[in-house]
Amino acid sequence: MNLHHTQRSLMLLTHKENILKLSWLLPSFFSLFLFGSSVKAAAIANWHFDSNRNHLDFTTDENVQPKVQLLTNPTRLVIDLPGVKLGYPQTSQRVGLVIKDISIRQFNADTTRMVVTLAPNYTFDLAQVKLQEESLNHWSVQLPKPIQLTATQPNILEITPTQPSISPTVSDNSTLFAGVVPMHSPMKALEPQIKALMNRYNFLKTGMFFLDLDTGDYLDVGGDRVFPAASTIKLPILIAFFQDLDAGKVTLQENLTMRGDLVTNGSGTMQYERVGKKYTALETITKMITISDNTATNMIIDRLGGVAKLNQRFRNWGLKDTVIRHLLADLRGTNTTSSQDMARVLALVVNNKLVSSQSREQALDILRHTTIHTLLPAGLGKGAVIANKTGDIGFLIGDAGFVTMPNGKRYLAAIFVTRPYKDTRGRDFIRQVSQLVYNYLNQVNPVAAVDSPNSATR
Repeated sequence: MNLHHTQRSLMLLTHKENILKLSWLLPSFFSLFLFGSSVKAAAIANWHFDSNRNHLDFTTDENVQPKVQLLTNPTRLVIDLPGVKLGYPQTSQRVGLVIKDISIRQFNADTTRMVVTLAPNYTFDLAQVKLQEESLNHWSVQLPKPIQLTATQPNILEITPTQPSISPTVSDNSTLFAGVVPMHSPMKALEPQIKALMNRYNFLKTGMFFLDLDTGDYLDVGGDRVFPAASTIKLPILIAFFQDLDAGKVTLQENLTMRGDLVTNGSGTMQYERVGKKYTALETITKMITISDNTATNMIIDRLGGVAKLNQRFRNWGLKDTVIRHLLADLRGTNTTSSQDMARVLALVVNNKLVSSQSREQALDILRHTTIHTLLPAGLGKGAVIANKTGDIGFLIGDAGFVTMPNGKRYLAAIFVTRPYKDTRGRDFIRQVSQLVYNYLNQVNPVAAVDSPNSATR
């Protein structure tokens, strides 16, 4: 372990090749040294992880104050080093079956981030994570044994190092979006571009809400404005179904009968089948989302107890603007929602607050297979993945989704636009907004106004 080199940005693997062996689902001891660039800001001198002891330590060339968080979906222990410049590209090292890997990257212009990623359905007890200052420039992190998830875990916690013990603190709920995502700062640097785009499309009426799940930065332009929901109403209906699935009230393989009073026009193909035909619940919810089948939606609404029961459930989730007033197809737009409400549903789902982790993954997988890609998906970069639901009733279009970028960043997106009937410029507007937000969040250091008050704490 006493290797010393003067070469900058050099990574040395101190274990021999092929020495990795499973021990409690973890490989044998390995060590990774990364030497930082010679810059004015603090830099990483080295870091080292002993997988036999689940022990991480690191050294910087100047004194820093680490900040530790536990993020979910997937579970990641994040160690931010404010004031530290990494000086070389992101580097990662695969570890094993439970602790999947450890990576280090430049999170923004002034912060280096170290990330310990766990396998799905595993987490850490953050209260047992011990952050210790060994000396002025030397820190250690003792990780507890990962535990399998048996209940909903806290979403984001922070631990602040003290001497000699460490205690966890939880963010104030008053600054949490949907009670689960800490709000940080408006994306002020992005707002002028959005406003300029809105001026070019001033014949449209819009409301939008975007939220970076990793930083808490957000874009809120009329996010609480109420719009016709169109087929985006199928998103909370889908989640309500999976909630009942978790409760044992419905099953995926049960048969649902397509009754005549539930058959309707608009999108979907089930309307062309004979009345009385049976579909499994899984087939029905899949058609409801992937091809936006209106008849399938009415069948699910009926199976879940009807409009009134669903509206009560939406209120219980904290949705202020989401109301079903008529069965589909609601071409007049009497069913309503808002961008913030759609983002709220997604935030609750992604953070395991409405459904189990298994149901969450199945619901998101269905949403990833929608067939309309002309709105939010059209503005995303190559390799990005979105789980989304669109809506279109001619004079209104909308889209709401959960985006995962190739670099691992995750954000929520929701937007509605009223337009001249079937005017394709509404679609172009949403695509351009989506592209602006994606490109902004894809920067190494997106700029947000740190001194701006939160405007979205729903």
